[in-house]
Amino acid sequence: MNDLAGKHIVLGLTGGIACYKAAELCRALVKEGATVQVVMTEAAGQFITPVTMQALSNRPVYHSQWDPRETNNMAHINLSREADAILIAPASADFMAKLLHGRADDLLSLMCLARPIDQVPLLVAPAMNREMWANPATQRNVAQLQADGAHVFAVGSGDQACGETGDGRMLEPQELLEEVIVFFARKSLRGQRVLVTAGPTYEAIDPVRGITNLSSGKMGFAIARAAREAGADVTLVAGPVHLPTPRGVRRLDVRSARDMQQAVDAEVMNATVFVATAAVADWRPANAAEQKIKKDGSGQAPALTFVENPDILAGVAQGARAKSGALYCVGFAAESHDLLANAQAKLARKGVPLLVGNIGPATFGQDDNALLLVDAQGTTELPRASKIDLARQLVAEIARRLGKKT
Repeated sequence: MNDLAGKHIVLGLTGGIACYKAAELCRALVKEGATVQVVMTEAAGQFITPVTMQALSNRPVYHSQWDPRETNNMAHINLSREADAILIAPASADFMAKLLHGRADDLLSLMCLARPIDQVPLLVAPAMNREMWANPATQRNVAQLQADGAHVFAVGSGDQACGETGDGRMLEPQELLEEVIVFFARKSLRGQRVLVTAGPTYEAIDPVRGITNLSSGKMGFAIARAAREAGADVTLVAGPVHLPTPRGVRRLDVRSARDMQQAVDAEVMNATVFVATAAVADWRPANAAEQKIKKDGSGQAPALTFVENPDILAGVAQGARAKSGALYCVGFAAESHDLLANAQAKLARKGVPLLVGNIGPATFGQDDNALLLVDAQGTTELPRASKIDLARQLVAEIARRLGKKT
């Protein structure tokens, strides 16, 4: 199911060059299952046409309080009552000032003022020049809007249409879409601090070669995103992968198993949930060569001696047990065969309350997966689905178990 299926969003556009992003945002909202009603200010019409927004939303665009299509002449009432949320994107500095003071001199501001505050949330995506954004008046307005119950998104940073560079850009459409999805998500992990490891580790043989595995990190990144959607404060310790960081997630990049252990040890004391998704190398070369190992013509491969890497999950779980289980630990097992037997054995060996198994070769690098949840009471299968869908199911299961503990 699409993330916004069944949601009806009023998308308000105010004057600003960022209106060009609103077209892509509207399309993205519709693709995620939302119905979108566009309302534009007169100034917005100087940057993008109502025809464009009508084509993308599949609905007539409103821009006047006196629109004859409304039989009762109350567009500000009718449109706001139908909405699950009003999203102002872009929100200019002038329009935010209007919202703050309750001014209502056009349809969009009138609709925001007339909305049932406890039923229709107001989401605001600011967009303006860096000096306008930094101005104390704007910052006071943002703070007061938040205090009044509006949800004001962060701004982006970078090149601006005026030629300057800095804060104040409206978030990109995909970023805003993710923020809207997060806003509507059930906050089952609110107040929790979740630490996730993801991806492979890399163990150097020499400066240009090493030992690693095929883990893409996608499952761990999806779990970090799902935990953030559920309201948790999330830290992601990532091995060497090329994936974008989920919005709102703090990321620490590491390389080797020992690097990952050091990062986890530094962060786990503040965590309430630890999800060890990373495919950590079991072994590493005892001594990495300082220079590239070259062939010598003998036909003999160089002799390599290996030592065992630290068991990060077992160490964390042992520490959690010593502290009377204050930290809830979830392990992952990527197997090539005999998934159930190997997962059950790993559950006992690691000493964790929940072990998640999958067949590694069938999922590494893929966007979907199938999971087997194993605990002391038995097993639960999560059929093949997208990794983000499975991550949300797993997060819901973790939340349920935490609720039973308390």
